[in-house]
Amino acid sequence: MAGVSVARISWHGWSDCFQIQNGLIEAVVVPSIGRVMQLRLLDDPVGALWRNSALDGRRHEPPADLPLPREWRNYGGDKCWPAPQSAWPKVQGRSWPPPDAFDSQPMNAVATESSVTLTSAVDRSFGIQIARYVELDPGRPVMRIRSEFRKRTGGPVKVGVWTITQLQNPECVAILIPRESKFANGYSHLFGAQPADLRIDDGVLSLVRHPCELVKIGSDGTSLAWVGKNCVVRIDAEPGPGEYPDDGCITQVYTNPDPMNYVELETAGPLTTMNIGDRIERTAVYTASPRSTPDLHSEAIKALTL
Repeated sequence: MAGVSVARISWHGWSDCFQIQNGLIEAVVVPSIGRVMQLRLLDDPVGALWRNSALDGRRHEPPADLPLPREWRNYGGDKCWPAPQSAWPKVQGRSWPPPDAFDSQPMNAVATESSVTLTSAVDRSFGIQIARYVELDPGRPVMRIRSEFRKRTGGPVKVGVWTITQLQNPECVAILIPRESKFANGYSHLFGAQPADLRIDDGVLSLVRHPCELVKIGSDGTSLAWVGKNCVVRIDAEPGPGEYPDDGCITQVYTNPDPMNYVELETAGPLTTMNIGDRIERTAVYTASPRSTPDLHSEAIKALTL
């Protein structure tokens, strides 16, 4: 793929990383924690994805074969879990932390000249192996991540592909509301406090991170936007029919209170009953662009409607 390059690098204490560039944006994949940990415009030294710097260079500990409970480590970045979370106690016998292979083990990495593929072990509770294909478009500031669930062992499980992207403290985040949304207000309040500075105008819902309270809302829209000081990232979920988790939400926004001042932009696929040999997949598309106006809501509208 002309214009795209992949290099092996050390990054914030991890020595086994891959840097993907296309002359416009950069993505960094860290196999030892199974995550995409950076997405940035090349002239933006900070980037959009949130990283917990207290965990730089560290791997998941203790190993997954040690007795429960284990501490969950929030590294940041972009990861993939099985939806819905409400099914975890039945399948794995606990509500937290997340299933081991999805979040607590290193992943095998294979790089080509233009992409990186991460492949997990088979999760012992869900019987699912995850493969994530990370690539950049040539000549456009676009990253695509195709996440695939492969049912390898065990009995049937009903799951959906759930992608969670943790981003830096934003100026605002936004959702493009469908013209005929199933939700009366254009969104569903899933848990926590009411959103801070919520505004809906021109079919775009925007809000800011609540500094003191957890907040989570969801929507049946397929497009989200994160507006930072220098950069805007739009995330598009793959549309399609089916039963979606969490009150039928395709996209969700979570904002975390201080002192860990990050937000999560999440996309989900429809729930599918998987038997051995089955595969399901969803692709999320991330488009980065520089800020063009100081008005936050106008910036969000521009990112989501143009």
